[in-house]
Amino acid sequence: MGNLDYGAVGNCRSAALISAKGSIDWLCFPDFDSPSIFAALLDKEKGGCLSIVVDDDYTISQQYIEHTNILSTLFESKDASFEVLDFMPRYKIYEYQEYYLPPELYRYIRLRRGKPRFKLRYRPQLNYASGKVSHRSGKTYVKTVSETNTRDTIYLYSNLDYEDILNEKSIILEEDAFLLISYNQKLVTIDLPRVRLDYERTKVYWLNWTSRSKKYKMFNKEIERSMLVLKLMSYQQSGAVLAALTTSLPETIGDIRNWDYRFCWLRDASMSIETLMSMGHQGAASRFMDFIHNILRNKGERFQIMYGIRGERKLTEETLDHLEGFKGSKPVRIGNAAYKQKQNDALGYLMDVIYHYYMYFPGTLNQIEDMWEVVKNIVKSVREDWHQPDNGIWEIRGEKSHFVLSKVMCWVAINRAVSVARISNEIHYAERWQALADEIQQEVFTKAWKEDIQSFSQTYENSELDASLLLMESYGFIEGSDPRYQKTVQAIKKHLMHNGLLYRYKNHDDFGKPESAFTICTFWMIRALFVTGKQEEALNLFRQLLSYANHLMLYSEDLDFDTKEQLGNFPQAYSHLALINTALLFTEEKGLSQFLRP
Repeated sequence: MGNLDYGAVGNCRSAALISAKGSIDWLCFPDFDSPSIFAALLDKEKGGCLSIVVDDDYTISQQYIEHTNILSTLFESKDASFEVLDFMPRYKIYEYQEYYLPPELYRYIRLRRGKPRFKLRYRPQLNYASGKVSHRSGKTYVKTVSETNTRDTIYLYSNLDYEDILNEKSIILEEDAFLLISYNQKLVTIDLPRVRLDYERTKVYWLNWTSRSKKYKMFNKEIERSMLVLKLMSYQQSGAVLAALTTSLPETIGDIRNWDYRFCWLRDASMSIETLMSMGHQGAASRFMDFIHNILRNKGERFQIMYGIRGERKLTEETLDHLEGFKGSKPVRIGNAAYKQKQNDALGYLMDVIYHYYMYFPGTLNQIEDMWEVVKNIVKSVREDWHQPDNGIWEIRGEKSHFVLSKVMCWVAINRAVSVARISNEIHYAERWQALADEIQQEVFTKAWKEDIQSFSQTYENSELDASLLLMESYGFIEGSDPRYQKTVQAIKKHLMHNGLLYRYKNHDDFGKPESAFTICTFWMIRALFVTGKQEEALNLFRQLLSYANHLMLYSEDLDFDTKEQLGNFPQAYSHLALINTALLFTEEKGLSQFLRP
């Protein structure tokens, strides 16, 4: 197992990471992007955790309850055994036609056999462990209060003795037990029957959700787990999709490439939604479209590359210097200064989703007219910006360049807008926009192909290779059979592949030279090999990459070239959507009856 041996649980409002030993090391309340109450992930000593401490004669194993986002950690010794089920409640209340997703986390402890003995290490540290906390006992709960801000509180409910918990005394389990960590004081009685009911309701919710997904003969388990991860990262209240559940997990241990990913990038979110949509989950797509409407309240709004999960436009970056960082990798950052960047590729992904939305989910007339205004706004932005330099897909923070993928994605934006115009019978728009698409495509073919390297290049100005060029084919900019694309794939494979994984690029950026493999790039290479006639090589590489997932089939952003340890923020939407899309190349459907489009 690698560094990130964690499982994720959540309810589309917040999420927690639980280690393979059953310790909750990351949890933010009440929402994904709120300050942490447990952050041992970013500072083992100060960060705070809720762990279960057992003797060495226990073996600990972990798996998800099949087809759900409920995590089971099993503790077994010769004489005794118990199971911890971690989940955040999520289910539909039909009376109100709304989801119940409170900011709370259950640890349901089920006695399996014998009389297991363990200690609980309950050490909440509020607001990113920024100050001391104190515990106050109420009638039915323990309230933890920040000494610097007394309004900052959380509640613990349990049927175990609170003194034993707080004093970390040995506990003998004689019946099922539970711990509930809640952001709010509970107004209902929290007892075992209530815990079991919430558990069953949440389990049924996830089983129903999974059963609505398409099924496949090959790689169905991996596809399903990745689908569940993507669902976990969608924020119910707004429809936004997070890039990852964490902040500041480094791309390389000890490096300073540490970013907060608890935001909605148009690029990552659009790709995630498109994947969910193709798997039969229309709800997520229509909620994301609502999010897009809400961030573009009037026609004149300029697009950003990323937004807060409620649509915030300002994501001020700051560092938390009191935290050590993951394995000492400072700084820990919250907020993300990349929101100010210019990335001309972002609107291409978004327009691609809008096009699929028009194709598959015809909405009401006013929804379609609203969306048509968004389409025209995107075209206007692309027309103004496509020939300008930008920071590119990798968010290089230094000088702007003419990144080739940015130009390609500008073409995608206009190409899909032409299709939407035709669907809407706006033929004069379609003709006008087609001329712009042709102009962009022609320029790329002229300025990005470099004879000396027999490949397309990273930017117009240089002759460097970049893994993102592999996307030219998947978005329909160029055919897989085109010799220029085939040569580009071979050049990238030769120069950027190392130990079965891909560099994003090898040239120096503002932080030096990248040292880890960006997981999604290897998935892109698998597709590129597949469409250029090397199916067997592609399948072998795919199986190899699947073996680098953690023990629960989860992926972070990056992998270490040598050890294959996971690095970067976790779990990463980008990696999981690429896994699904790549698996679909190799798999057959079990009949289309499971996916009847409206």
